[in-house]
Amino acid sequence: MMQPFLNPSPSDWDSLTERPTASYEALEPLVSSVFDAVSKNGNSAIIDYTTQFDGIQLPDFKVSKDEFIRAESKVPLALKKAIQKAKSNIETFHAAQQTDSVRVTTQPGVDCWQEKKPIEKVGLYIPGGSAPLFSTILMLAIPAQIAGCKEIVMCSPPSDDGSLPDVVLYTAKLCGVENIFKVGGIQAIAALALGTETISKVDKIFGPGNQYVTVAKQWATRHHVAIDMPAGPSELLVAADATANPEFIAADLLSQAEHGKDSQVLFVTTYKPLLEQVASAIKTQLDKLPRKEIAAAALSNSKALYFDEDAMAIDFINAYGPEHYIVCVKNESLYLENILNAGSVFVGNYTPESAGDYASGTNHTLPTNGYAKQYSGVNLDSFKKAITFQKISKEGIQSLGETIELMAAAEGLEAHKNAVSIRLNSLKNEI
Repeated sequence: MMQPFLNPSPSDWDSLTERPTASYEALEPLVSSVFDAVSKNGNSAIIDYTTQFDGIQLPDFKVSKDEFIRAESKVPLALKKAIQKAKSNIETFHAAQQTDSVRVTTQPGVDCWQEKKPIEKVGLYIPGGSAPLFSTILMLAIPAQIAGCKEIVMCSPPSDDGSLPDVVLYTAKLCGVENIFKVGGIQAIAALALGTETISKVDKIFGPGNQYVTVAKQWATRHHVAIDMPAGPSELLVAADATANPEFIAADLLSQAEHGKDSQVLFVTTYKPLLEQVASAIKTQLDKLPRKEIAAAALSNSKALYFDEDAMAIDFINAYGPEHYIVCVKNESLYLENILNAGSVFVGNYTPESAGDYASGTNHTLPTNGYAKQYSGVNLDSFKKAITFQKISKEGIQSLGETIELMAAAEGLEAHKNAVSIRLNSLKNEI
């Protein structure tokens, strides 16, 4: 169960905010060897590693039209409607993130502007295993489509029979993604980063995964490929006071704990009786969960902390920088105005974290392992890049030129200075 801490000193916060992540350095030799093999042997390396790592030989790993048709017919109507509703909300929220180009005249004759352009080719990695995350397709494919990405390639590990779950294929096609490959793990990331005979090399890779996928994504950056973020195991922090419902808190903590044994959940409260109340509710609810063994293992990595001052609680939360952050307190504004580091925030007793995971509209691909201090969660701009432009008139270069000349000369870059001087002299000769 969760280990309790009462008013821990800031000197102990470094250890309290540590995540239960494995050392990635030990995995780098394996990742490097897989990338080398995919670079040299393409599809044949993909097939070999799928046999080695997934225990299945799959000579043809591209999803066929027939597989899409079969999947469409097998997904229950109620689930289709739920996915469609979630899709609508996610589209609404991400479409609202569109921004106009920015144009300004910084001084007479000097016009500057910025426009956002889509990343042309993106790769989506959708985890498989015991809980295939078809919802992640919605979170990645929808903003990619809204942004205008020309090519969307998706990889997901095959099941034992060489297929992908029907709901995964249905959701992908609903989102306009049909270039799908039954490939997972390191070899999938290598294929997206390097390209093979059938899998296109992409410009940026998105999506969560296990420790092997995480290291592979970081390795991919050595091959001129960007990634969304260095995401790791899922995590949640709940902040609560006497106004919170302990049953709700327990349910939220367990909802993240069931993701994986290396997940982490934290409970921070300024009302000491909640520690025992939540612990009791967790014990009751845990016994009823089908994934209770996984959740129990995650709880052993987790902590419950009591602070007698809101300010200390808020400082600790910012020091942790949670991926998901639930706020159930009377003074909501205090906690919301002072949060600096969080991936996504859920406010009030009736806002479960699972709403953001599936259907409220916000994105669930978020920074973990403290990276909320530096990274944003996936959003529309994740699929775009901003290009700046400038245009300078004769009047503009005459009024700005001396400034550029002086700065270039001070840096010892005479060619930079001359690029301005030659224009200024040309204008003098016109007079």
